[in-house]
Amino acid sequence: MIAAKEKFPKLTTEEYFIWEEKQLEKHEYINGQIYAMTGGTVNNGRFAVRFTAMFEAHLSNTNCIVGNSDIKIKMVDSHNYSYPDASITCDGIDRNTPNYITYPCLIVEVLSDSTEASDSGKKFRMYRQNPVLQDYLLVSSTRIEIDLYHKNDAGEWLIINYQEGDIIKLKSIKLSFPIEEVYCNLSLN
Repeated sequence: MIAAKEKFPKLTTEEYFIWEEKQLEKHEYINGQIYAMTGGTVNNGRFAVRFTAMFEAHLSNTNCIVGNSDIKIKMVDSHNYSYPDASITCDGIDRNTPNYITYPCLIVEVLSDSTEASDSGKKFRMYRQNPVLQDYLLVSSTRIEIDLYHKNDAGEWLIINYQEGDIIKLKSIKLSFPIEEVYCNLSLN
């Protein structure tokens, strides 16, 4: 999904929730600004479906919640809300909030030309304030390449670049898979 800043009224958090319920599209709320979530490409949608299906199958016998781009994430210690392409929370607190989750252990963003800088910069700076987040995946939609930002046991964020032939290892949910599994039969531009 692509966030586009348009001329929207400045709203409080409470007003944003009421306002967004009446909208046809989803909107992120960052630092008091509203950003329309415009549709992505067919490939972006297919990537998101593949990740959520893989995660759902892997975590089917757990209490974890696998989210697609319809599940909003509240940034910790802020009034900022975003819609990543996929997310997972295993925190029981998130079972009690019907409009969003706050404590994902894993977030996936499928990159486009218009979102790459924001997803790897501004959004990641906000996401990493979350004490529970361990894995942040940035998925290229134009080449077989995925960057994993992983928080190690010392609390340091490491960047691991995966390319063709690599096995992706998500320690947050104890899942490993070949990178080709997500890119199979997709035409990359």
